[in-house]
Amino acid sequence: MVTRTVNVKPFGPCEPESPTSRRLNLPFDVVALALQGGGALGSYQAGVVEGLAEAGIEPDWVAGISIGAINSAIIAGNPAETRVERLREFWETICRPAYFVPPADAIQAMLEKSPPTIRRAFASFEAWRAILEGQKDFFTPRGMAPWLAMRQSPTEASFYDTTKLRSTLETFADFDRINAGEMRVSVGAVNVRTGNFEFFDNQHGRTRQQMRPEHFMASGALPPGFPAIEIDGEFYWDGGLVSNTPLGHIVGSTPRRDTLAFQVDLWSAVGVVPENVYDVQERLKDIQFSSRTRAITDLMARTQEHRRMLHQLLDQIPAEVRKNDPWCKRAAESACDKSFSVVHLIYQDKEWEGLSKDYEFSLLTMRDHWAAGLNDIRQSLKHPSWRTLPKDGQGFATYDHHRHA
Repeated sequence: MVTRTVNVKPFGPCEPESPTSRRLNLPFDVVALALQGGGALGSYQAGVVEGLAEAGIEPDWVAGISIGAINSAIIAGNPAETRVERLREFWETICRPAYFVPPADAIQAMLEKSPPTIRRAFASFEAWRAILEGQKDFFTPRGMAPWLAMRQSPTEASFYDTTKLRSTLETFADFDRINAGEMRVSVGAVNVRTGNFEFFDNQHGRTRQQMRPEHFMASGALPPGFPAIEIDGEFYWDGGLVSNTPLGHIVGSTPRRDTLAFQVDLWSAVGVVPENVYDVQERLKDIQFSSRTRAITDLMARTQEHRRMLHQLLDQIPAEVRKNDPWCKRAAESACDKSFSVVHLIYQDKEWEGLSKDYEFSLLTMRDHWAAGLNDIRQSLKHPSWRTLPKDGQGFATYDHHRHA
């Protein structure tokens, strides 16, 4: 049974209490996982997933953008008992060069404890290889055609070909399982023609029980590197062009329910002032793709506070008035007594990382990112506040391990 501390009759788009829960006696109807985009940094999210599994926490909704969407396919497309193993196999597959593979593992083992200057040089070399060769079963360069601005179809107008990613996703994710809807999945992409942002969802809308590899590939189709993905006659690009954080989609969904969300970001909005043009470009990426998650959560906190106030005010009005008064009816559409808790995890750059951190796919760096995610979620779960509904009438609460530390 779901443990609850309140039992107030809901108004408007709030869902009644859930009778069962697969989780550790948590007082939430939904446990969600929100995964930001960030290319090669995405193995940090896989480390977080391992930590959640280690703690016995089973999400029932995963929402992702870009590489977060790719991770979402593997998370939802595998049972809990094999999910981490399949994530690891996926990342170990794509973190190898597309063509020539030297005895890299032995070299990387030697470099693991090297000083930052050597690690930076190695990271730059591996990023250069990704640009020239691509990554195994992920993307490969198209040759000279894009550089000569030759006329190409929308699905070929890019520097890299991602055709192999489709079969890779089919290898590591069971799409019948995804479409069965045991875990809700939402991935965001941008319609190239209209510029509109859209979520593909396995439980709602036109993609209900109709999710295919293309929906996840579309969310990660960052131009001009990757091509647009065609879906039902429309072309889609990476959702991070509009919003790289799917948390708003989770919190804004209806019917509203008590929700615990693990927001896993790969870019930090907070950083140092750069002192050279390469650091300027890195900082630009940080700001652009962080999507100001903390600002969004502040706005959501205020919004939820207003919804709870409306709920309390409506509770003071006689039922007959609420039923017939048009203003009460409109207020009931927004009023809600549900609570939202967000555990916010943000990847912290290593000293040796720089501009190429989102396309440096070496196995050594991937394992470092994974370990960082696993450590951060372990440290976050040690704090007791995330286990309970927000106290003192709060409708929205956040916990950030790094901010508290």
